[in-house]
Amino acid sequence: MGVTALRELIPNSCKKSVDLKGLSGKSVALDAYNALYQFLAAIRGEDGKPLMDSRGRVTSHLAGLFYRTINLLEHGIKVAYVFDGKPPSLKQEEIKKRIKIKEEAEKKYEEAVKRGDVEEARKYAQMSSKLSREMVEEAKRLLDAMGVPWVQAPSEGEAQAAYMASKGDVWASASQDYDSLLFGSPRLVRNLTITGRRKLPQKNVYVEVKPEVIELDCVLKELGISREQLVAAAVLIGTDFNKGIKGIGPKTALRYIKSYGSLEKVLKALGVDDPEEFKKAYELFLNPEVTDNYRLEWRKPNVKEIIEILVYQHDFNEERVKKALERLMKAWKEKIGSKQSTLDMFFRKR
Repeated sequence: MGVTALRELIPNSCKKSVDLKGLSGKSVALDAYNALYQFLAAIRGEDGKPLMDSRGRVTSHLAGLFYRTINLLEHGIKVAYVFDGKPPSLKQEEIKKRIKIKEEAEKKYEEAVKRGDVEEARKYAQMSSKLSREMVEEAKRLLDAMGVPWVQAPSEGEAQAAYMASKGDVWASASQDYDSLLFGSPRLVRNLTITGRRKLPQKNVYVEVKPEVIELDCVLKELGISREQLVAAAVLIGTDFNKGIKGIGPKTALRYIKSYGSLEKVLKALGVDDPEEFKKAYELFLNPEVTDNYRLEWRKPNVKEIIEILVYQHDFNEERVKKALERLMKAWKEKIGSKQSTLDMFFRKR
């Protein structure tokens, strides 16, 4: 997902490793789909299967959302989740490709299970994770009960989160992808939902993962380019919205953009027959579909509703949930509710 190759262009001097305490008092717009897929991939049994309730409904996403959000709130981080809306038409090819990858992963998972290869089964089970509309609605309902705001984006959630950060309504956007920078977020926080001790894929090695803050101004200054040129470089490499030019990687794309100055001039110099796909992707990053119609308010959690959702409807362990709720209520009283002010509440309509 996203322009993963873009990470090669991010100067190390612009990557600031912080712990969760270092983000205390900050508000962050978090790419909800990105986070939920991480939870689906990471929270699984030994055989790679996701957590399920007695009726066979997947609950990994709810477990991750509940416990990870509490952890962030305990550190005084005011998270707001942003959900994807209708994907841009330019993304249809990427969506088809992802569906095919998941289907192939499902087949390989079944084959690994038959062979008794637990490690391979787990890997392919993670790759085949699917997020249904019902699961998304369950996540929204749980966030409502927890008093955590969420925003429905008209299109790309990452674009909406970046927009909220650029307006100053939140301090930063959070995602594993680098697209947030292309969409204009002044700050990108990575690793926010996977912070902690993590096992490396297919290795019996554990590493400590910390949040990483990347500032857009720093990236642009170090590279000596504008945001428009950064977007142009990404489009040449290839994004979720367009195929890149064969043979052009991050460093080559940057060299071309710095030499010619603009996407249009690079495409002309390279003799690209159909530049429209590149231009449309470029415009999508610079002028994405976003909305001002949202409200950010961190409210007192509804304990009864949370227990109803997790314990009675999805068979979560009641004792464990209640212990987590004690942490949630303490975080609300000491870190979130006590800091709430009119400056934290926004309601805009176009």
